[in-house]
Amino acid sequence: MANTPMTVLVVGATGSVGRLVVAESIARGHTTRALVRDAARAESSLPAEAQTVVGDVTRPETLPAAVADTDAVVLTLGSDGSAHSSPEDVDYAGVRNLLAALDGLTPRVVLMTAIGITSRSSVYDHLLDWKRRSERLVRASGLPYTIVRPGWFDMNSPGEHRLVFLQGDTRRSGTPSDGAVARDQIAQVLVQALTAPEATGKTFELVAERGLAPGDLGLLFAALDQDAPGALDGVRDEANMPLAREPQRVRDDLAAVRASGSASTAKS
Repeated sequence: MANTPMTVLVVGATGSVGRLVVAESIARGHTTRALVRDAARAESSLPAEAQTVVGDVTRPETLPAAVADTDAVVLTLGSDGSAHSSPEDVDYAGVRNLLAALDGLTPRVVLMTAIGITSRSSVYDHLLDWKRRSERLVRASGLPYTIVRPGWFDMNSPGEHRLVFLQGDTRRSGTPSDGAVARDQIAQVLVQALTAPEATGKTFELVAERGLAPGDLGLLFAALDQDAPGALDGVRDEANMPLAREPQRVRDDLAAVRASGSASTAKS
């Protein structure tokens, strides 16, 4: 699997997975830019080699400088449940705002969401629905993408390091029995997907089972099925979120992203 050096923007860079993505990206020789809301916090939590740019996905005007001249974007953003960090505003609208800021740029996009995203469960206060809508925006954008749905963070047992890629999102109990994976392995998958042509246009769940960690992930990526061209959801996902029943603002966002993607393709 090729490892062509890129300029990579990490969104959610000071989060528990984002920090590891920054470190993994640097280790693989990429020029790595971290989008942060607080420069002081970033200085204490990120490697010195990371380039930091101050911005906020809920403030669209701060994003054009962050995305300028990037070859790839890794999105590990997530809301914290506070009044100022809701699933709709961060997990969904943050992705929408980032895509809008690209304004004709066509970077490689890797988005991290979550296993069980298609369950339609209200247990998480609709968090999963908003994450699923963010996936739909990325697919509609026309950009080269990979969408990774990790299992429960760091709840894998000792010796469970063999990565397993699944499709169809059939593990939806909302408990660790759906599968778990270490944060550092999530970061490795997200970063390796940037330079793996076999990962393009694919959506998958990521868990770890008993066994040794793999080296090159190319064969695992290659074994996956691609999402259907123009599809809203991942390959084999249950069709249980009809577009016609989606909020009008969500349908409008999808239409805008599709139009922008079509315009970018026409220019290129």
